[in-house]
Amino acid sequence: MQGVLITGGDTAMPGTALLVAVAPVGKGRLVDASSVLPALAAVPPGALTGTATATVVELADPFDPQTVLTRIRSAAAAPGPLSIYLAGQLHLDRKQRLPHLALARSSPSTLRYTGLPWHWLATELTARRPGTTTVFVDLVADQDAWRWAADEGLGLGPAVRMYGRVAPPAPRRRRGADDTGPVYLRACAAIWRSGARPDPDALHARAVAECGSEGALLLDGGRTPAGPGAGAAPAAGAVGAEAVPDPHPAILAAARAGRHSEAAAAAAAWEQQELRSHGPGSAQAVHWLEVRADLARLAGEPALSCDLWMTVAENRLSRAQAEDDPDVEGAVDRAHHQWEQIRDPAAALALAPRLVALRRRVPGRQRGALAVLQRRLETLHTDRPA
Repeated sequence: MQGVLITGGDTAMPGTALLVAVAPVGKGRLVDASSVLPALAAVPPGALTGTATATVVELADPFDPQTVLTRIRSAAAAPGPLSIYLAGQLHLDRKQRLPHLALARSSPSTLRYTGLPWHWLATELTARRPGTTTVFVDLVADQDAWRWAADEGLGLGPAVRMYGRVAPPAPRRRRGADDTGPVYLRACAAIWRSGARPDPDALHARAVAECGSEGALLLDGGRTPAGPGAGAAPAAGAVGAEAVPDPHPAILAAARAGRHSEAAAAAAAWEQQELRSHGPGSAQAVHWLEVRADLARLAGEPALSCDLWMTVAENRLSRAQAEDDPDVEGAVDRAHHQWEQIRDPAAALALAPRLVALRRRVPGRQRGALAVLQRRLETLHTDRPA
């Protein structure tokens, strides 16, 4: 991993550009992501941000997700315009089927712990003032992630304009730096080095024309991908599209359309915004926990839904809401119901202690609920392999 800081001048509020190139080492590498950094670093800093002066930070082949998150968080805290240029690989983790950027130590079996979850990026950027954040991506996705991106979209929340392309992996016999490099971002760099300073829409159009788009998914200004090789028309109803003041209808529409990861990422981003604005345990933040819990139910993830509903109940109790408060009882009842749907004994056993503790505090209005829980728990212990 390498970090480089370049300043483009002295100003009270310069723009900030974050150049991130991430890919696994070894046979899991589908793209030579870091090969684009010299081309981008040769561009005048102000061109990268559209400002008179700029600060540029590079991050090449990092291996720790928390390190990347810290850099993103620091860049997102800057008051001026922020531009992020991201080259790398997109994969789905095996358990939750959520998109991650693969880092240097990532592998298919460790992606959940060694990759950067896409919703982390969305969460950090959602609190920024709309119109101040632009993200350019040049990603190669494995087959699963590429199909996911085509079906569900790749948004970063309502405040972010996102441009770029997501390409499927090249056939193994054709892989090499010339075939799999970040050709879209290289085209952007070449346009800037020619002296041109187009706005982001024009830059995207020129870069696509110069690098070719056949077989790729195109992103145009924050919308979901337009489809393989198609023009970058906006996708109707996308959570990641233009800002929607009342976000719930768009999020629910995405979930009902089967774009569960997109809906979950958007809800998590709104939750983080409320956490920053109103603090942990606030009614606003707890509301978005409830939204995420119900989205997990719709996505067929009862363990996650149970965990989130328990967190809702714990937050309400910590705010001194009564144990017979309908909202508290409802959260515990929903957690219990989702726990009953978990088919993985290990996952059910892992969540059981918290649920038992909550049921003892909040017995609810259905008589015998604690006894029902304990009976299933005994069955799980009895059936557990030695």
